Amino acid sequence: MRLSNRNKASIYNSLSTLLLMITVFGIIVFAANEYRFNALGKESYLLIIVPILLLIIFYISGRQIFEYDSDGEALNFKNRNVIPFLDKPLHDEFPKYKLIKYDVVSILFFKRLYITVSSKNNGSTILKYQISYLNNKEVNDLKLSLNKVVKANKEKKDKKTDDDRRIFA
Repeated sequence: MRLSNRNKASIYNSLSTLLLMITVFGIIVFAANEYRFNALGKESYLLIIVPILLLIIFYISGRQIFEYDSDGEALNFKNRNVIPFLDKPLHDEFPKYKLIKYDVVSILFFKRLYITVSSKNNGSTILKYQISYLNNKEVNDLKLSLNKVVKANKEKKDKKTDDDRRIFA
């Protein structure tokens, strides 16, 4: 299964630009009000606080673009920001049999995907992805696909354990 919100990159880029423009405009109007007009009084601080707060929420929500591919024998995860220099993109690819479990955590408007993968050195590794910009249908499709992989891995492990019991019995 493939899942991607890459087609929404232009929307997120436009939203980011709009928020930056509103912030700059708010700072200019605030400065003009403070030094020239004095028309707004204390409410003029809202011209700076509200746009900056919206900009912070937009960037704290995480990387906007998430891509997932489970076709073939490997799982591919890509997570990147629409502004390339702002954050280092994440890209992970590993065989399906290494997936142990996953967890989707949703708090307010923040969503995170935690993938637990088996590794030779440490036993397991947790990979973290930001999926705040996926809608509910996309998140449910992702959960469904990951459930299939985890279930198949568990069945293989249980079958191997049963086979080992028969050999040593």
